[in-house]
Amino acid sequence: MSGKRKGPNLGGLLGASAALLAAPDLPVRTLPVSDLAPGQGQPRRAFPATGLESLAGSIREHGVLQPLLVRPSGTTYEIVAGERRWRAAQLAGLTEVPVVVRTLSDHEARIMALIENLQRENLNVIDEVDAKLDLAAATLHLERNEARSRLIRLTKEAAGEEAAALAAAFAPLGESWLSFAKNKLRVLGWPDAVLDALRRGLPLTVASVIVAAPAEHMRRLITLAEGGASRTELKQEVERLATPVERPDLAATAARRLGSRRFLGGLDEAQRKEMDRWLAKMPAFLRNHVD
Repeated sequence: MSGKRKGPNLGGLLGASAALLAAPDLPVRTLPVSDLAPGQGQPRRAFPATGLESLAGSIREHGVLQPLLVRPSGTTYEIVAGERRWRAAQLAGLTEVPVVVRTLSDHEARIMALIENLQRENLNVIDEVDAKLDLAAATLHLERNEARSRLIRLTKEAAGEEAAALAAAFAPLGESWLSFAKNKLRVLGWPDAVLDALRRGLPLTVASVIVAAPAEHMRRLITLAEGGASRTELKQEVERLATPVERPDLAATAARRLGSRRFLGGLDEAQRKEMDRWLAKMPAFLRNHVD
């Protein structure tokens, strides 16, 4: 592709990220929690209170076992990786946390934050999809919307330099870019009610059943799912909603009634007059068949 901007050195960034997050011999220091601030590139938006309390309990007992990765930002420090640990440490009553300080560009910090968070298991589906789309955008050096359409196009090709770069970027995540593009990227186009439910923890497999239902029934189905309805039960309900309701043939019913002596004999004078007025308004093609 002519004129393509050179992408980031993802191999180097991924290697550096792994080293920064795992190597035991990195210089570690402590900083006051008040000197740290969340990074702008944090892909995780939801920090459920239950999970934070559980982590805070572990920190009270064992301390912060893995240092946070931070970078200088004016007179304070921006958290590149470890915001959840920072929040839980404050809940645990800590005033200081262990950190590794590195000078990183915005792009390097973004890549490392994405990789660190995506390698953890407690991201909700929407944060995961957003983060992986951001990683693809960084890999291809595109804006998010451009990256989304490019990924869809690449699923039909699945080869070339861009596909190879994406394969390298997604390698540490346990899911290929192709599987992500085919199975999860579509989630971003789902209705807001379903996206909100996914953020609250609704399983993706259940949400994929609900989105097949008519829009006016989705909130009720979400309530059923969050109340304990199984995927099978929800699927049966969606199939029921999709089955056309057989409506009575009003014309045939009217013809039978009007041809029934018993029915006509049971009408009082007022009802007969009302029926006569109604029959006087019948379409010409019917009148031709009656006269």
